[in-house]
Amino acid sequence: MANAVVVGGGVIGLSVAWRAAQRGLTVTVADPAPARGASHVAAGMLTPVSEAAYHEKELLRLGVASLERYPGFVAELASVTGAQAGFRQTGTLQVGYDADDLAVIGELHVMQQSLGVGARPLTARECRELEPMLDPSVRGGLLVEGDGSVDPRLLTRALLAAVRRCGVRVIRQPVTGITPPGTAGRSPAVVRLADGAAISADQVVLAAGWRSAHIDGLPPECLPPVRPVKGQILRLRATGADGAQILPSRSVRGIVRGSSVYLVPRESGELVVGATQEEMGTDTRVTAGGVWELLRDARALVPGITELQFAEATAALRPGTPDNAPVLGPSGTPGVVLATGHFRHGVLLAPITADIIADYLECGSMPEAGAHFTIERFRRGGMRS
Repeated sequence: MANAVVVGGGVIGLSVAWRAAQRGLTVTVADPAPARGASHVAAGMLTPVSEAAYHEKELLRLGVASLERYPGFVAELASVTGAQAGFRQTGTLQVGYDADDLAVIGELHVMQQSLGVGARPLTARECRELEPMLDPSVRGGLLVEGDGSVDPRLLTRALLAAVRRCGVRVIRQPVTGITPPGTAGRSPAVVRLADGAAISADQVVLAAGWRSAHIDGLPPECLPPVRPVKGQILRLRATGADGAQILPSRSVRGIVRGSSVYLVPRESGELVVGATQEEMGTDTRVTAGGVWELLRDARALVPGITELQFAEATAALRPGTPDNAPVLGPSGTPGVVLATGHFRHGVLLAPITADIIADYLECGSMPEAGAHFTIERFRRGGMRS
């Protein structure tokens, strides 16, 4: 019998499993395709300040705290596995394409100041001094120097290696249902798998993204209010020295005629362009319209991207919640723990989520860092997805 079964093998589930195993817990991860869900598609931006919003002050604090843990998190992974995660902390340049877009950037700066976080205003010339490949039409922007990025595909690959080194059992099966502890006279929880097998555990962690709300056998009141939010994303690739010169040196987030787009460079010569945000249920089709919009806006900011090789177009489903923040900790049903609903911030929040959930699994009490993000906030406010 395991101390904990983690349902979901994305960046959150694997990070939780790794940290819990380091505390001495016996851990099993159940996922039909570990590291192949939304984490595989994500751009990997670590941008709590650039993505801050007026009504998300607590989420901003959580993101900043998680980013502070990232250097140590990836360094420890590298020391354990020998694998790099593509971590870079070169900042984010936020730019406005025309005068109206620059006004939006100005409003973002006012909001950031009101939340007590810093970004440096830049003229159009200063933006192009930092990123010479920007289009001359760009009117100005903001530099957030502390932001960073990571390659989620490298990160999850390293996490898979790390959990195995810690003795975590990884079962490549879907979970079809969960019987909580104490149900029908049973003391442990029972996790049922698609092949008919069952795993007993003291505690179960739901880290299955939007699917966490659709687990059979659990009381409805303990299921997190998460829904699928589709995002389409592109990968372009530089070939040769000339192609590499086209890539920006840092992440660039732009407002282009009212539309948002971001470009995230990798040391490998890859450029990630994203991402759409669509309420389309469980549809994961890549559409011509989505690809066109991303390329249109990315080309407006950096015209030279048309010289890059088109490598990949993918779509995945992020787990959205009514307030865009994760659902962490006790579900209200003993033995069932929540670690889901991270929406656009799963990669960013992996280190701090792992620490919060591992603490809870070990000690049974919720750390202060995660106290605001329990499911109780929806019960108090009556919010559901």
